[in-house]
Amino acid sequence: MSFFKRLKDKLMGNPAEEEKLEAVENDLDSDKQASEEPSEPAAIETVVEELSEQLEQSSEIESTKEPEQSSEIESTIELEPSPLVEEEQLEVQVIEEQAVEEKKPSAWSITQKFKEGLEKTRNSFTSKVNDLVARYRKVDEDFFEELEDLLLQADVGFETVMELMDKLRFEVQRKNIKDTNGIQSLISEKLVEIYEQGEEDLIELNMQPNDELTVILFVGVNGVGKTTTIGKLAHRLKSQGKTVVLAAGDTFRAGAIDQLQVWGDRVGCEVIKQSEGSDPAAVMYDAIRAAKNRKADVLICDTAGRLQNKVNLMNELEKVHRVISREIPNAPHEVLLALDATTGQNALVQAQTFKEATNVTGIVLTKLDGTAKGGIVLAIRNKLHIPVKFVGLGEKMDDLQPFDAERYVYGLFADGLDKELQNNEE
Repeated sequence: MSFFKRLKDKLMGNPAEEEKLEAVENDLDSDKQASEEPSEPAAIETVVEELSEQLEQSSEIESTKEPEQSSEIESTIELEPSPLVEEEQLEVQVIEEQAVEEKKPSAWSITQKFKEGLEKTRNSFTSKVNDLVARYRKVDEDFFEELEDLLLQADVGFETVMELMDKLRFEVQRKNIKDTNGIQSLISEKLVEIYEQGEEDLIELNMQPNDELTVILFVGVNGVGKTTTIGKLAHRLKSQGKTVVLAAGDTFRAGAIDQLQVWGDRVGCEVIKQSEGSDPAAVMYDAIRAAKNRKADVLICDTAGRLQNKVNLMNELEKVHRVISREIPNAPHEVLLALDATTGQNALVQAQTFKEATNVTGIVLTKLDGTAKGGIVLAIRNKLHIPVKFVGLGEKMDDLQPFDAERYVYGLFADGLDKELQNNEE
């Protein structure tokens, strides 16, 4: 399946149809409200009439005993029929409100988040690619050399750029491509192939079966947005119906425990904590016991990030890991490394250090919306072979999104791809 086909069908959906559907739903809601308002008296009269008919039938049988009972009951019903109808309307209203709350964001809206979140990178990187395509009408070696420089400036990484250049040269020769029309879609497709590396379900968290506790350990240096990301992930899991407990294992940094408590209160999760300076492993032990007692689904553990003392950091993380594994075999089930995308190649150095200290299973790339060098995603994946599982695309609660290679590449090349997509449809 071509990149354009996947982009349109899988990721973008059909925004025009979604807008039409939303408009129809709004019209139906307004019609329903309009029809419900005048129908309440009619519904009451219907109930009264049915009850009256039943009473009249019973009165014919028992007319010799209580001839005036039906009229008394009928008058009582006419005075107080509304509670039954109000209860039915209330139940319908509750069901409608629940349906609104459970409505999931569309493929189009999620893709737009990537487009908006990568605006800084796109304005810096893609504008240069557009200028390059405009200057070079033909695809030759000079074009490839300048494209190579642009990708390196975007922090895509040397090895990734070299691999991409080899793939592009091969495709250009195989398809006998002479001009630069459609070159951006070819670049996009090859970048997705390089990232995915033939693997699937890279972003799926290793969630345990029902009635079993899933332990997620967060690591990362101070200042990368680790605690904020924990709060957003807790909110995401809670919205999926999970019971989440947080463990305040960063007992070294001043204010870290209070910061996690603020997020716990905000998203409605219990925080297991001790005093500042306590042993992080002891906090994890208490947190696991508490999560088990409360029959929680997920335990998310915060840790310290003292990268300036690598030996102590490794020893502390190894101790925390041992305590968790002793209490729950095969745990932690995920070790997520939080990296600040704005730090560029420094994020790659941090990833290498933490990979040595613990078995990192996934990357959470924060502040991707705040950098002009979003290519670091590809460098991390290709250099360390660790998948990026989540990306931070803004400051809102739902701006932590599962990483999607195709949405990410679309966010990088949105302007050029939109034009090529339009030309293909025409």
